[in-house]
Amino acid sequence: MLQQITVCDRIQELLNAAQVPFRLMEHEPAGPTDVASAIRGNKLQEAAKAMVLVAVKGKKDREFILAVVSGNRRINFKAIRTLSNSSYVGLAPAEKAEELTGCVMGSVPPFSFHPDLKLLVDRQLLNNAQIVFNAGRLDQSIFLAVRDFVAIAKPTVGNIAQEEPD
Repeated sequence: MLQQITVCDRIQELLNAAQVPFRLMEHEPAGPTDVASAIRGNKLQEAAKAMVLVAVKGKKDREFILAVVSGNRRINFKAIRTLSNSSYVGLAPAEKAEELTGCVMGSVPPFSFHPDLKLLVDRQLLNNAQIVFNAGRLDQSIFLAVRDFVAIAKPTVGNIAQEEPD
């Protein structure tokens, strides 16, 4: 029987192939960034919150973006609309997001393994020494140096977030 390779497996293979140190942590299942960060014991600004967006450029021209921001910030849709030169940017339908990421919502890592999913990361997240993220599962997270993340994931970087309201 063939065993299906999970997103978590793919991330670990990628990090091991690059020979970068990382820490895999198993924990209680948690999707919301603040809950997962409390369980993992990381600072909220170190958490990489990843969401799949759809950017509409014309009547039939759509682009899918994996937008990644710090756990203490939220996506600035207007900034992404400007950056992507789109007329509309919003959350992709859950079914499409799961198809493109191979993950249930809440477990999406800041890596894209699909050619139709562009990776866009907020500049603020990269000010941390490490990032922490759900690794394609709600019960496993990875701690990774930011410099290694950037070198391996090769994201487009922009100012795409704003502070969470209190």
